[in-house]
Amino acid sequence: MQLEIAQPLPVVSHNFAGIANPLIGSSPRMRIVGALIAKLATDNSTVLITGESGTGKELAARTIHAMSARRKQAFVPVNFGAIREELLERELFGHVRGAFAGAINGRQGRFQLANGGTLFLDEIGETSTKFQVKLLRVLQEGQFEPVGSDHAVQLDVRVVVATQRNLRVAVGEGKFREDLFYRLNVLPLELPSLREREGDIPLLIRYFLQLHARRKAKRALRVESSAMG
Repeated sequence: MQLEIAQPLPVVSHNFAGIANPLIGSSPRMRIVGALIAKLATDNSTVLITGESGTGKELAARTIHAMSARRKQAFVPVNFGAIREELLERELFGHVRGAFAGAINGRQGRFQLANGGTLFLDEIGETSTKFQVKLLRVLQEGQFEPVGSDHAVQLDVRVVVATQRNLRVAVGEGKFREDLFYRLNVLPLELPSLREREGDIPLLIRYFLQLHARRKAKRALRVESSAMG
């Protein structure tokens, strides 16, 4: 799907879509990001967000969710880099009682918790090819089986994934499945690094000074314009 940017492009600011903790910026690159997010929010296909660490990938995912028709339902984030490989299947798909030693009670996985809403899978590039096969199957069939169960659970989930890795390179190196890559890369969104949007630094400084002032119930500090330059 090709996304065309209409002119003029909207400014992404602290009031963007009325969303708390939004992406901040009015540079040309961030105006493009804002226009893309607005378009992505109207679709229901999988989104692949790429960008360096700290570029705001989860903020972008939350904004997409908040602007979508699913905004009244759950937004469930999962960071693959923080979960051990052997626990991923249970975390995502849940398990039934007695599925393994210590499984006294059944437990819903993140897919079920996000049903009707949005599931955000961060650091997708950190998963093994073995687990990628299971994830691909769920995305293709729209259903899964909790660990220890032989009954499929139907899903209605918008999936947004993110990575700081170059997945095309990972595919060429055999570290990421090509079929999963194309399943995820339906609607791509690339976030620029701060060095590509220097004009946004004053906005970011003011935003965070005001944010922390509110949290501490203090008057916000001000930075002289000469220091901003």
